[in-house]
Amino acid sequence: MKRQLLAVAALTLFTTTALADIRLPALFTDHMVLQQGQKNRVWGWADPGEDVIVTIAGQKQTAKADDKGKWLVTLDALAVGGPHTLSLTGKNKLAVGDVLVGEVWICSGQSNMEWEVKQSNDADLEVKTAKFPKIRFISVPRFGTQEPQDNFEGSWKVCAPNTVGILSAVGYYFGRQLHQTLDVPIGLIDDAWGGSACEAWIRRDILAKDEKYKPLMDYWAGIETALADPNRPQDKGAKGALNPGMLTGNARPGNIYNGVLKPTIGYGIKGAIWYQGETNAGRAYQYRDLFPLMIQSWRDEWQQGDFSFYWVQLADFQAQKDQPADSSWAELREAQTLTMDKLKNTGEAVIIDVGEGRDIHPRNKQTVGLRLARWALARDYGLSDLAHQSPRYKSLEKQGNKLVLTFDHVGEGFYAFDANKPAGFAIAGSDQKFVWADAELQGKDKIVLSSKDVAEPVAARYAWADNPVCNVYSSEKVEGPNSNARYSLLPLTPFRTDDWKGSTAEKKAP
Repeated sequence: MKRQLLAVAALTLFTTTALADIRLPALFTDHMVLQQGQKNRVWGWADPGEDVIVTIAGQKQTAKADDKGKWLVTLDALAVGGPHTLSLTGKNKLAVGDVLVGEVWICSGQSNMEWEVKQSNDADLEVKTAKFPKIRFISVPRFGTQEPQDNFEGSWKVCAPNTVGILSAVGYYFGRQLHQTLDVPIGLIDDAWGGSACEAWIRRDILAKDEKYKPLMDYWAGIETALADPNRPQDKGAKGALNPGMLTGNARPGNIYNGVLKPTIGYGIKGAIWYQGETNAGRAYQYRDLFPLMIQSWRDEWQQGDFSFYWVQLADFQAQKDQPADSSWAELREAQTLTMDKLKNTGEAVIIDVGEGRDIHPRNKQTVGLRLARWALARDYGLSDLAHQSPRYKSLEKQGNKLVLTFDHVGEGFYAFDANKPAGFAIAGSDQKFVWADAELQGKDKIVLSSKDVAEPVAARYAWADNPVCNVYSSEKVEGPNSNARYSLLPLTPFRTDDWKGSTAEKKAP
C-alpha cells in the first residue's frame, strides 16, 4: 500500500509540475550506479527546443528537447569507479552526486523476490552487517495501470544497516555476492510485486495480437466490460467476485508493464533476475510460451541485445503426497526449465530443497541469491569454471526391466544427500501409472531405476510433485590435502521423460 500511495503521489506531482526547468526521472538521483563498459542513456524533460548539456567524468554530451519537452543523451562507456558528478545545464543547472560505475541488475517478479531482508533468515545479523557503501538500490512503487508511465517516486539508497531491511532479500544476497567476488559497485533496481501474474508484466498489444492468448484476453475483456457497467451487482467480497481493484491490480495484462517496468526501460543494465510463477502455476502449459515471450519483449524494448536473464525455479511447497500424482507446480517448474532451451543467455536457479511446505515464502533467501549469483559470475563475469547449472536430465535407455538415465552438469558426480540411495524417482509403464522407483547411482552421471511393480517401464519422473521428497545433488571436490573428499552442491533439476498430457494443459485463463 505504501508503494502504491507513493506512485499516485508521483503521478500527481508529474502532472502538475511546469516544464520550465530541466528535470530528471527518479532513476537519476544521488548515489545512482551506471552500468560500466557500455553506452548509457540519460533522459529527462525541459522546455520544448531547449538545449541541454550533460557532463560526467570528463565527457560532454548535448541534446535538444523535442516538441513534448523530452530529451535524451547517450554517454560513452565509463570504466568502473567513481564517485562522479552528473551535471546538467540548460535554462537551469542540476547536479547528481556520488555516482558510481559498476554492475546494474533488475530484481523482478512476485512476492518471493519482493520479500525483504528483514524478513529472511538471520535478519538481525544480516541487517547489522550490511555495511556495503558501494552497493546501491532503488525501489519502484507498485502502480498498476493501462497508461504507460515515464517516472515514479523514488531515489537511490546506499546499502547500510539502516536502509537494507526493506531491500529484496534475494536481490541483496545476489548483489552482495557479486560485489564481494568482483570488487565493483553494484546497483539493484527492485521492482517486484507480490502475487503478480506474468501477463501483467507484458505489453497488452503484444498479448492481443497472439491467438494463443485470446482466451486470456477475452477473460479480461469480460471483467473490464462488467466493471464498466454502472448497474452491475455490488461486490460483496465473495471469492471470485468482481472488484474494481482488479483494474489497477497486479494481474491485468499490461498493468505492471505500464506502471512499474516502463519507467525503467532504457536504463543501462547488465541483466535481470526473476522470481515468479506461483500465480501462473494453474496455467503452467501456457507459461511455456508466456514466460519466454515476456523475456523477449523486455529485451526488444530495452534495445540492449539479449541481456542476461536468470530466474528462480519454484521451491517445494504444500503438503507432501504418499504416491506419485499430477502437480501444477511441477508443470510450472518444467515450463521454467524449458525456457533455457528457447532463449539464449538465460539460466535457472533450482531451489527444490529450499522451500517450506506450510509457507509459500521460504525464509532462506541466502541460498537463492547465491545460486543466482553463480549464473552471473560464470556467464557474465568470466568465472566459467564456477559450478552454476543444476544437473539436468539428458537421455533414457531401456535395459530389460530397468531404465538408465543419463544427466548433464553433474560436476564430479552425483551425491545422494542424507541417505545411501537417491530418492524422489517414479517410473511407469505404457499405462501411465507411476509408482515409486528403486534408484541406484551408476558411474558419474547415470541413475538406474526399477520397480517390482512395473515389468516394462517406459517413463520416469523426478521430484514431480508440489512438495517432493528428493535428495540428488551434483558434487565437487574439496580443495586441500584430501583429494577424495567431495561436497554436495546443486540439486538435480526436477524433470520427466514423458510428454503425457498434464493437468494444466487446457487452462488458458484464470
